[in-house]
Amino acid sequence: MKNFFLLLMSFGICLTAFAQEPNHESFIVRQLDSNTEKYSKIAREIWENPELGYLEFTSSQILIDELKSAGFNVETAVAGLPTSFVATYDKGGPVIGFLAEYDALPGLSQDAVPFRMELVEGGNGHGCGHNLFGTAAVASGVALKDWIDQNNIQATIKIFGTPAEEGGAGKAFMVRDGLFEGVDAVINWHPSDRNAANASTCTAVMQGYFKFRGQSAHAAGSPERGRSALDGVEAMNMMVNMMREHVDQESRIHYVIVNGGMAANVVPDYAVVEYMVRHPDVKEVKEIWQRVIKAAEGAAMGTGTDVEVELVSGIYGLLPNETLAKTMHKNLTAVGGVEYDEEELDFAKKIQETLNMPRVPPLTMAKEVQPYKLTHFPASTDVGDVSYVTPTVGLGTATWVPGTAAHSWQATAADGMSIGYKGMMVAAKTMALTGKDLILNPLLIKEAKKEFDERLDGYVYESLIGDIAPPLDFRKAQNKVK
Repeated sequence: MKNFFLLLMSFGICLTAFAQEPNHESFIVRQLDSNTEKYSKIAREIWENPELGYLEFTSSQILIDELKSAGFNVETAVAGLPTSFVATYDKGGPVIGFLAEYDALPGLSQDAVPFRMELVEGGNGHGCGHNLFGTAAVASGVALKDWIDQNNIQATIKIFGTPAEEGGAGKAFMVRDGLFEGVDAVINWHPSDRNAANASTCTAVMQGYFKFRGQSAHAAGSPERGRSALDGVEAMNMMVNMMREHVDQESRIHYVIVNGGMAANVVPDYAVVEYMVRHPDVKEVKEIWQRVIKAAEGAAMGTGTDVEVELVSGIYGLLPNETLAKTMHKNLTAVGGVEYDEEELDFAKKIQETLNMPRVPPLTMAKEVQPYKLTHFPASTDVGDVSYVTPTVGLGTATWVPGTAAHSWQATAADGMSIGYKGMMVAAKTMALTGKDLILNPLLIKEAKKEFDERLDGYVYESLIGDIAPPLDFRKAQNKVK
């Protein structure tokens, strides 16, 4: 009988110990749920102040202030980027990084209503949801910091404020400056019209301006004395368009004439064309870019003009990490998607009526989590450079009405209201829980690094931007300054 009571006492002690075991997931989710209103207001404030790449002074400061108040040490204007920052909460242990973006897009000003209504004619707008992106990264980092303190855990959180994702390649300059050295894993996300945590690849890209200079003259009175810079641009475009037949079918080449002269009766002495070259293989991108440069040089020679090549950015495609992606997918599945209330459902139905689609997805897709898979998308992101120097993982959540395209007024509208905020908090919870898993499971980090090395297969990262200075004026003076 005595042994029986001893057994019961021992069993009771075990139950007590089990009951006292911290529920890490519940703590993190509660922290984020209790601060949903605060983070929604932050996202809305950034949405109301849409700033273009390298000009995000208000947006970055909003996030910096929040991080400082939470106890992070914040270094600003890193890597020569005035609107960048690195916020650190250092308690030793593994180092987990989060990426924050906050730049807007030109021409996408829109009120948070389900019909076209510009707030500022021709103004900026958050059509890619970066007002949500940066806010969720801060929310995740702060929730993890609180969890670290609550449980006396050794870990370090770094939140990277990365400006100018939309064409300025801010992260590439931060990677070049060594800011991601010593980070064990990086977590990020992006607004979407669905919930998915896939391992993804995308295209590498090189972007720049080809500035042609000629000789002005009266177009009617003395055209023989002129040398048209616009002729140089058009000759280059013609040669590149012929080249399209002779590049890999996965290649993408885009261009736009940003300066074609000032008046039809003046032979233009200055003209500029902007080019972007994309391909999933970074080596192929570099090769095609050199061929485009040769076309420009040939065009200049044939038209009696001179050409200057100004590289603006070059970024890698994403290096996937399935070890991390499967962990993130597990957490996204646990968190779940976005549930619309009646008002949001009405908003979503009206948005879908404006979509140029033969068949719109069901609105129930917003609350579903897509099956895990390895994917490729043909767009580009400067997260790619980060993924080539440390294991990196990302997800998308339903911040937009299903069927909505990125870079659209419909996306801008949802990014400034509750549908966007709900998707943002799904992302924040998923990222924070994934960070928690990495901190508590050193083997997970080890496996992620092993896969990272295997996928690199000896390749040594070399920045595509070389030693160029950050193009801090690319949004405000790209076609005005000679």
